[in-house]
Amino acid sequence: MLPLNSAIIGCGAIFPMHAEALRQLPAARLAAVVDIDKTRAAAAAEQYDCRSYADYREMLQDETIQVVHICTPHYLHAEMALAALRRGKHVLTEKPMAIELADAAAMIRTARETGRQLGICFQNRYNATSLRIKALLDSGAAGKLIRARGSVRWHRDEAYYRSGDWRGTWAMEGGGVLINQAIHTLDLLQWFGGPIRDIRGEIATTGLQGVIEVEDTAQAAITFQNGAVATFSATNCHPVNDPVEIELECERLTLKLADGLTIETRDGQIERVEEINTATGEKSYWGMSHAVLIGHFYHCLETGQSFPIAGEDGLTALQMVLAIYRSSREQRAIPWEELALAAG
Repeated sequence: MLPLNSAIIGCGAIFPMHAEALRQLPAARLAAVVDIDKTRAAAAAEQYDCRSYADYREMLQDETIQVVHICTPHYLHAEMALAALRRGKHVLTEKPMAIELADAAAMIRTARETGRQLGICFQNRYNATSLRIKALLDSGAAGKLIRARGSVRWHRDEAYYRSGDWRGTWAMEGGGVLINQAIHTLDLLQWFGGPIRDIRGEIATTGLQGVIEVEDTAQAAITFQNGAVATFSATNCHPVNDPVEIELECERLTLKLADGLTIETRDGQIERVEEINTATGEKSYWGMSHAVLIGHFYHCLETGQSFPIAGEDGLTALQMVLAIYRSSREQRAIPWEELALAAG
């Protein structure tokens, strides 16, 4: 089978993750890059021996392009994904899939109507430690989840937010630490914990007042349908980027994820599982599985299988983020049914 011709929209910080993964995949060929900065697009095109465009709409007119990767500021994800799907392209987009629930729902609906795949980059699901946790939960070996905890403590300073006019804004980033950095951990908590009953949360700007209009700190309590409760905290005002922490207390096992996985039995036996996935150029706090996720996406395209991190998964993560924002505004727990209705 011939490799699928791919294009990447956006040649910024996350671009190398996608470009390097494609370069190493027999099933893919990077045929085009797009960036409104023509100099940056030209440099990327020269490096990867492909065409460059300044306007993604011009690229989409090329019928030989079969797959589009979206690596742009948040507010552009939905617009670009919808345009690509309507031109018959498969789409793999960075998180969040959108910043509005209606846009996310439209993306899912359009993918279904066009028969094209819509994948979301929640690469931490492919970490070896995440897969081990999921297997222990799904097999019943861990027992029923009783309670959980998630923590994201990263560092984003004024220079980071000044690096793009879209950053730190409700209109273009869609939020702060929750929708950008912590959404990966929220996704994992839901993947591990299952369907959600309700979410209560608080947000604040504690260290970047006057720099951003969005939150830099958040806390939440997530109640799952089985009655388990996860407490969650996130900040990007920590002095350094610490490893993400997730702890799951189950009937038979306690699972602690923090720069590796610790599995502890009720009688005190401990197993340590090191993270083994690597990918060239990736930052450890982003997770180490972009290349694995991208490879699986193309495997699904080749074989006709459904990619497991689809639009519905991106919608769920977005609903969690927006529920915390809404709960903070309204000072009440937000039932999941209200979020489902809002998404249409």
